[in-house]
Amino acid sequence: MLQTNFPPFSDLTTERLVLRKLNPGDVNEIFAIRSDDRVNKFLDRPKCTTIEEAREFIDKIINGINNNDCFYWGITFKNENKLMGTICFWNISKEYNKAETGFELHPDFQGKGIMQEALSKIIQFGFSVLQFKSIEGWTNVNNLSSIKILEKNNFKRDTDAENKNKGNEELANMVIYSLDKKSFEKQVPESKF
Repeated sequence: MLQTNFPPFSDLTTERLVLRKLNPGDVNEIFAIRSDDRVNKFLDRPKCTTIEEAREFIDKIINGINNNDCFYWGITFKNENKLMGTICFWNISKEYNKAETGFELHPDFQGKGIMQEALSKIIQFGFSVLQFKSIEGWTNVNNLSSIKILEKNNFKRDTDAENKNKGNEELANMVIYSLDKKSFEKQVPESKF
């Protein structure tokens, strides 16, 4: 079973990016991302309609991190504090040592390799530091950008998991991708964090 108390939240860095904890100063960027129709096109969530909703979302995320319910990073360029998107681990199953990843990027920053860089970093963190045995990515079958980035990171379509959800109308358009730690270590043998 997965540890119940994760290590303290830490910022992560890549060649170009800082993945950091959300803070109240991110409210305008969170609002811009969560209210954008292009971002929400394939997401099953209500569109953010007020700054107060964005503020409440940030508070919810900070509480989730403090309660070991999720890891949620804001994505920024190094030496810039402006939030471009977010990436997370959530739906963490301590019983099965797995988590689901989710990510979103404001359209102004899409197509620049940002999410690829961020996702590969948190995958490494998830397996090396958090000791997940597997990571899942659930996405809409028509969200080709998300599917492409999952496949680029060696996630494989998990039809067994999809079959377990057959008959659930809310999940009818969802596909599930999985990456297990053993497959990751074969691809990236020096996966030390």
